Amino acid sequence: MTTITQNTAEGNRIHFLDNLRTFVVFLVILCHAGGVYESSGIWASFWIVDDPSVNNTSGLVNIVLDIFMMPTLFLISGYLAAASLMRRTPWSFVKSKLRRLMIPWIIAALTLIPVYKVIFLYSRNLPQEHWTTYFHWSNGIWNQNWLWFLPALFLFDLLYVLLSSLRIKVPQISLKSGILGALLLGFTYSLVIDQLGLFGWTKTPLLDFQNERLLIYFLTFLVGVLCFKRGAFDAKPKGRFLFYAVNATSWIPITAYVSFLLFPWLKPGQNIVSPVADKLILWSSFHLSLLCLVYTVVETFRRYLNTSERLREQLNRNSYYVYIIHVIVTGGLALLMLEMALPSLVKYAILTVSTFVLSHLVVSVVRLASARTEGRIGASMLVSRRESVGV
Repeated sequence: MTTITQNTAEGNRIHFLDNLRTFVVFLVILCHAGGVYESSGIWASFWIVDDPSVNNTSGLVNIVLDIFMMPTLFLISGYLAAASLMRRTPWSFVKSKLRRLMIPWIIAALTLIPVYKVIFLYSRNLPQEHWTTYFHWSNGIWNQNWLWFLPALFLFDLLYVLLSSLRIKVPQISLKSGILGALLLGFTYSLVIDQLGLFGWTKTPLLDFQNERLLIYFLTFLVGVLCFKRGAFDAKPKGRFLFYAVNATSWIPITAYVSFLLFPWLKPGQNIVSPVADKLILWSSFHLSLLCLVYTVVETFRRYLNTSERLREQLNRNSYYVYIIHVIVTGGLALLMLEMALPSLVKYAILTVSTFVLSHLVVSVVRLASARTEGRIGASMLVSRRESVGV
């Protein structure tokens, strides 16, 4: 085992992964702020606030973000899960994930989802409803909404522990082979989902997932595991040709994907090439775009942002809880700006930045208050112990 892999397994941080996760959480905020102002009307029926001031830019940005944003989070999670399991027993690993993922999910589902509905109804001048309809199993519209990520990641962690515990002998595949296999499996999965018309969400009291993305997310999680197993981030990056080449050409599959995705909306019943060719191009360009964008953001942070300083450390520590609370912060701020006579793009930018800043401030204040409370409790217990022994 190389030094960096060993350090990661022992719980030491890889700075660029922490920085990248914080950046992706910012992209999630950007995406959800865009939902307030997107012009297609798709988000209007379920999103926390629907501002009548709309723009086309936020919708296009969200299409691109949807390609790689969550897969990048799952790749990071897979890498860290493999490192965590290496230093724990399977049961200890599961318990740590229960504490990390499911306890916050339970608290958020019982508190933030009801607040979501309060803001949702108030922003639309609709009357509040009976309290029993304010929970994710009874709201009938958005269910878990953004909180779906936590139980889905917990499921992936459980599947990984199960596969590891079975000790099934599998061929030692290289990282390149693993990525190629995930690419082909994901492409096949997308075609099958499309052919069967299974688009949309499956929603349950415990687990919500987007049908056309679930396997793709799990595959990127496993690629993250493979990155750890093969020490993909151990050595310093070598050469820049591939990095520059991907950066220079990734616009091609991205443009193809966006074009073939939007064409049926703009020209219903028509095809660019033919029904079969359009689907093949749509999903091949999607998966090539996913590969290019995930590679680009990972390599960019690995090459240029593999450092740590005080502000970034604080942001990185906060990022997980910022993800949990940010939608409510977005809703509250968007509600305040509903009547402001500002251009939609200006509101979009203000909402994104202010949500990011305010969410981090809230988490920082709560963490500081919690640390002080724990310090006072610890001091009180120490004094009690000294008094009990006559010191």
